[in-house]
Amino acid sequence: MTEIALIVGAGSGLSAALARLCTREGMKVGLAARNIDKLRPLLDEIDAVAWRCDATEPNDVTELFALVQRDLGVADLVVFNAGYRTRGPLIELETEEVRKTIISSAFAGFLVGQAAARALLQRARGGTIIFTGASASVKGYAKSAPFAMGKFALRGLAESMARELQPQNIHVGHVVIDGGIANPGRDANMRGSDGLLQPDAIAQSFLQLHRQHRSAWSWEIAVRPWVENF
Repeated sequence: MTEIALIVGAGSGLSAALARLCTREGMKVGLAARNIDKLRPLLDEIDAVAWRCDATEPNDVTELFALVQRDLGVADLVVFNAGYRTRGPLIELETEEVRKTIISSAFAGFLVGQAAARALLQRARGGTIIFTGASASVKGYAKSAPFAMGKFALRGLAESMARELQPQNIHVGHVVIDGGIANPGRDANMRGSDGLLQPDAIAQSFLQLHRQHRSAWSWEIAVRPWVENF
């Protein structure tokens, strides 16, 4: 049976690498983003379906999962990769930007996780839900309080879901990406050739988490460049 992967918060970096990998693995791929126009180059490259979705809006998320089920079927792998970030000294942060950051990580993660769980509980064979974390999921950096709040909350959501849903054959995972991700717009010279995570390598870790045998499931893994301090 052909597996189905849904990536929420799709873009040109990690999520694109994961979409390419899943396609190579013979999976049907669905992509969701606020702006699907940015996905056109990827859609021209791989056979995938894209839907517009603001993951912070309950109605959008409900409609997304209905469309996925109609067009592809129930997703075996759901990856939540959405988010937003604002930085600055604590006393200078704009409250609306803080609210947007927390909602884009924690509340949106809840909406997608809930919808994915509802879909997967309809069938016996279960599936996988993975949340993309960051260094800020476990470390609150100076001048990055909103991002830490959102990512800490997302990690708590993932752990709670894992404990509730894994006994029902739904594998819930959280991936701490502890380091910068290489992309065409980032200067790797400042960190050296080994200082950034490669998107294709991270994608492999996501897929390995999905492929784990249920006798040895991991709810959390951390990936980082081998030269990264931690």
